[in-house]
Amino acid sequence: MNKGILMAIGAYVSWGLLPIYWKLLGHVPTPQLLSHRIAWSFATLILFLGLTRRMGSFRRSLGPSVWSSYVLASLLIGVNWFIYVWSVNAGYMVEASLGYFINPLLSVLLGVFFMRERLRPLQWAPLGLAAAGVIYLTFDYGRLPWIALTLAVTFSLYGLVKKKAPLGAFEGLTLETGLLLAPALVWLGWSEHIGAGAFLHAGTGSDLLLVGAGVVTTAPLVMFAAAAHRIPLSMIGILQYIAPTIQFLLGVFMYHEPFSRTQFTGFGMVWLAVLLFWLERWSFGRNLRHVA
Repeated sequence: MNKGILMAIGAYVSWGLLPIYWKLLGHVPTPQLLSHRIAWSFATLILFLGLTRRMGSFRRSLGPSVWSSYVLASLLIGVNWFIYVWSVNAGYMVEASLGYFINPLLSVLLGVFFMRERLRPLQWAPLGLAAAGVIYLTFDYGRLPWIALTLAVTFSLYGLVKKKAPLGAFEGLTLETGLLLAPALVWLGWSEHIGAGAFLHAGTGSDLLLVGAGVVTTAPLVMFAAAAHRIPLSMIGILQYIAPTIQFLLGVFMYHEPFSRTQFTGFGMVWLAVLLFWLERWSFGRNLRHVA
C-alpha cells in the first residue's frame, strides 16, 4: 500500500482513538486538561522545530502581518479543543462525532461564501440533506445539537483562516499554542494556588498522561503532513471520515452512550449526505478524466 495512504490512515485512526486518551484523564477538570494540552503541545512543537532545524526560519517568519490571522486561529482551535474534550468526558462523544461528519460539508459552504467557489447543481442536494438531518436531530433532542455544531463551525472557520495563513502546519500550530500559552499557564498556576491542581497530585500515571497530551496532539499532525505530500487531496477527503466513524463507534459500543432509532435517522441523513457528496465528486472527476 502507498506509504502516504498508510500515514493518512495512521493520522485519522489516531484522531479517532484520541477520546480513549481523554477518558483516562476524566478526573482532571476540562480547563486544566486543555491548559496542559496547550502547554505540552507547545513544548513538543518547539522541540520538533529544533530537532528539524526549522526554529530559525520560524522566528524569521514572525512578521507583523502574521499575527492577526493566528490570533483568530488560536481562539478557534482553543474553543474547539475545549468543547471536544469536555464533550468526550461528559458523555457526548456520539454528538461530537456528528460535528466532524458535518465539518467537511460546512467547509464547502464557507468556500462558496468566502472564497467564491462554485458548487455544481448536484452538490447542493447533499448539503440540503445534511441540514435536514441537523433539523431533525434538533426536534429529536428537543434542543439544537450545539456540541456538534460548535465543533463543526469552529473547525471549519479554523480551516478557512488557516487557508489564508502564511505559515506551515507545524509553525502555525506552534504559534497558535504559543499565543494560548500565557492564559493556560495562568490557569494552571491559579488551580495550583487554590489547591485544585491535578499535576503532581493525582499519581505518576496521571502526570505522564498529562505530559503525553503534547505528543498525542502533535504526532497525528506529523503523519498527516507526511501524507499530504504523497497522496491526492481527494483521497485525504475520503479518509478523513475514519476519525469520526471511530469516535462514533467508541461512543456507542465502548462507552455505551444512548443512541436511539430516531437519532439513527438524523445521523443517517448526514451520513447519506456525506456519501452522496463524495460520490458526486468522484463521478465528476472520473468524467473529466474520460473527456481528457
